[in-house]
Amino acid sequence: MKIDLKERIKSPIFWINNIMAIVVPILAYYKASVNDFTTWESIFDLVLSALKNPYVLGLVFVSLWNNIVHPKPKTLVTKETGETL
Repeated sequence: MKIDLKERIKSPIFWINNIMAIVVPILAYYKASVNDFTTWESIFDLVLSALKNPYVLGLVFVSLWNNIVHPKPKTLVTKETGETL
């Protein structure tokens, strides 16, 4: 499995997906909404709580792993036509 990080790092979509892979599991676990973030203190409290929780860290790790690793076969061949995709 080859991960072409040199090319992917140049893509802004890669970085947006990584940020979302970190933020979304944390927000989902704590059931946070926009109204919960009225002060910087509330944001720092949420981040600190997430860093103290191994389950949330595991969710973030799996989410990042799924974003970085894209397993795919070298070629895909259709049964009907035999064409390589």
